[in-house]
Amino acid sequence: MSSTEQSPAAHVPEAKRLLLKSVLSYADANVSASLDRLFQLLRIPSVSCDPRYAPQCQEAASWLTYELGSIGFDASVRQTTGHPVVVAHQKQAIGPHVLFYGHYDVQPVEPLEKWDADPFDPRLKVQPSGDSQIIARGASDDKGQLLTFVEACRAWKTVTGGLPISVSMFFEGEEESGSPSMDKFLDQAGDELHADLMLLCDTYLWNDAVPAVTVMFRGLLEEEIEITCANRDLHSGAYGNAARNPIQVLAELIASLRSKSGAVAIEGFYDDVTEPDEELKSELKKLRFDADMFLQNVGLSQAAGDEAYSVLEQVWTRPSCQINGIAGGYYGDGLKTIIPSKAVAKVSFRLVAGQDPEKIQAKFHEHIRARMPVDCTVKFTGLGGSKASVIPSNSQYLRRARAALKDEWNCESVLIGSGGSIPIVSVMQSRLSIDSLPIGFARSDNRHHSPNEKYDLSSFHKGIRSWIRILAELSGGESNKSEL
Repeated sequence: MSSTEQSPAAHVPEAKRLLLKSVLSYADANVSASLDRLFQLLRIPSVSCDPRYAPQCQEAASWLTYELGSIGFDASVRQTTGHPVVVAHQKQAIGPHVLFYGHYDVQPVEPLEKWDADPFDPRLKVQPSGDSQIIARGASDDKGQLLTFVEACRAWKTVTGGLPISVSMFFEGEEESGSPSMDKFLDQAGDELHADLMLLCDTYLWNDAVPAVTVMFRGLLEEEIEITCANRDLHSGAYGNAARNPIQVLAELIASLRSKSGAVAIEGFYDDVTEPDEELKSELKKLRFDADMFLQNVGLSQAAGDEAYSVLEQVWTRPSCQINGIAGGYYGDGLKTIIPSKAVAKVSFRLVAGQDPEKIQAKFHEHIRARMPVDCTVKFTGLGGSKASVIPSNSQYLRRARAALKDEWNCESVLIGSGGSIPIVSVMQSRLSIDSLPIGFARSDNRHHSPNEKYDLSSFHKGIRSWIRILAELSGGESNKSEL
């Protein structure tokens, strides 16, 4: 072979580059058709928390199953004790096997009068920038994001006849109502969902021009605490001073949960906290997070968490204790002069790596019981819990996904945390030993759970293109070509 002649292997990267270019071009040319399909899904009012919408949840699951079947997936609707799930597979002989997770259910639309139009009649609203907003309930959370991946697979299948790696999909219909059927379903079908990696798209961009991979989610522990003093409501004139007031007792107990410095004051609360690794700490420092603006956007000026940590650390890497609601006594019009018999509070803890919800629950109960006055009783009701999850910063899949994002967005992606919780991430990590890559294309102003929820058309389009590249990169494909 002459020195100028290339071996057949030398043509492989170029062939893969051209193939990827063709898939991306198809997605660009057919974004209107992708949008039409999204509008079809958005018109289905799949509100999971309201039993009246159970048929519509079934309809959404059936719609997704049909669409996945139309592009060659072995897809089926699986019934659960609640709303159905959709499971689909398309296996390849080579490459890793990924499981893509999403949810087709949506939040209720109330208050309906705050919407500019019917929340289940999706519309495009052109912006001064030239971009358009897709406005409908579920546009961003999570139907629009979910379909970015489905449409990426459609592009691969249409152009090449197959997918570059093995792909399974798992769409649930109860994410917005706490996933009550998830445990039983995984007991039955968990083995079928085994994969090398789980992908999901229920997260955010860092800003409009910079993609992000969310590598930390805080866990969650939810508790209700009920304090009872007298055996009935009392006349505040006849029993005032002499009888304990459960609202005051509850207020004092709540005050004892936080120190003056803002730290959680429950004994042993921080014992098992695992600090982020140095590489992740370094990534977080690069973000140039504007703490003042973060607080000013909600009418605040001073952080209330542990003074030893920055605002970003407080909401991403440190555990917290929050009071979510208090009820007791009379709170109607006018005044009813009673000393109530009972008072109730809803308390939630956001947990970080290393913390066990059951251990924190026990410490919380012990803290409260140790401070209960004579003649008062306490009742605890657990409302659920999940562990925190952290994606290893040295993951080869993370490295490949970030390379693909850089190619599409022409900038480095960032690693971010989430102060919230996506329980499926920790569930799959603990039950099936599957790590996740949460890569979302929502913007911070998408109004999730609020009236006039929106998803930017550019985000939808770029999301499809990004997943096309990520699938190629996970297969070992050559995608580092800026002209694509």
